[in-house]
Amino acid sequence: MSGAVVPAPRAMATELLPGLLLAVLLASGGFLLADLPFVQQKLHVSALLIVILLGMVVRSVVPLPAATGPGLRLAQRPLLRWAVAGLGLRLSLGELWRIGAPALGVVLISTFSALAFGWWIARRLGVADKLGLLLGVGGAICGASAVVAADSVVQGEKRDSAIALGVITLFGTVGILLYPIFGRRLGMSDFVFGVWDGASLHEMAQVVAAAFGKSEEAVRVATVVKLARIALLAPVVFGLSWSMRRRHRDAGAAKVAAVPWFLVVFLIFAAINSLGWIPKPTLELLRRGDLWLLCVAMAGVGLQTGFADLREAGWAPMVAGAAQWLFLATAAYGLAVAFCR
Repeated sequence: MSGAVVPAPRAMATELLPGLLLAVLLASGGFLLADLPFVQQKLHVSALLIVILLGMVVRSVVPLPAATGPGLRLAQRPLLRWAVAGLGLRLSLGELWRIGAPALGVVLISTFSALAFGWWIARRLGVADKLGLLLGVGGAICGASAVVAADSVVQGEKRDSAIALGVITLFGTVGILLYPIFGRRLGMSDFVFGVWDGASLHEMAQVVAAAFGKSEEAVRVATVVKLARIALLAPVVFGLSWSMRRRHRDAGAAKVAAVPWFLVVFLIFAAINSLGWIPKPTLELLRRGDLWLLCVAMAGVGLQTGFADLREAGWAPMVAGAAQWLFLATAAYGLAVAFCR
């Protein structure tokens, strides 16, 4: 025998290391930037958005070696599933119960109506099927987290997540400025504003930032209402998984699990958090760790998507995202005024 044979696990680690290390470094940088007071208090952008933008800048400016591919794909898919499961640690059934049945009704009706409308308008505008699915879920439920969770089962093109995140973040940021103005002009009470804000803006950071423009009470209500929307993530992604599995089966290749394991873990984590078994300091540490893992996954997405990919997507995703947001904001406002006064 001539030459030593490299063991399979070691060879696999060597293959994954370059891309994974790049994703970890980029994620850590974006994670730290998002903690800066200026970013938190003035820009109101999430660490996920910062990381994906940094990744797209790097991809557009510096040609990435082919050796980074395996590690980036690991970040974009398997690590992402664990990060999505960890989102369950942010849910508490007790908090959801306290906002009352009328507010929960607003969330249920407006979210599922906007989800159906978002998918419909995307098809009418000729948006690619998988991109349309991601736009609809992200716009209706919880922005970036919903996009990455849905992409775990939709498995769209590498640029689809980046496009959906860009569109959703743009309109959510505009909402931070507009919502307090509309809240004052329309004479909304703090509770009605909080329900409207939490039921219709995209990201938790955007919801909180807009509510601060109204009052502390509006922040409290909006945060809990937003958590109610996040709770809908699991059933919606379960439904997507079932739908994608049926499509693949009809095509002769069932590639999607009937019950994705990471959603089962998501529900287990939510139940544990609701029971209060985890001490608060430990819970905060786990949540921070999960956010960092989401950032690693977003680095994998951004580093495989250049700005040229966004230009090629055209105007249709932007119009679809805007139309869905306007539909959701209008529906949530009407329902909040009708049921939560």
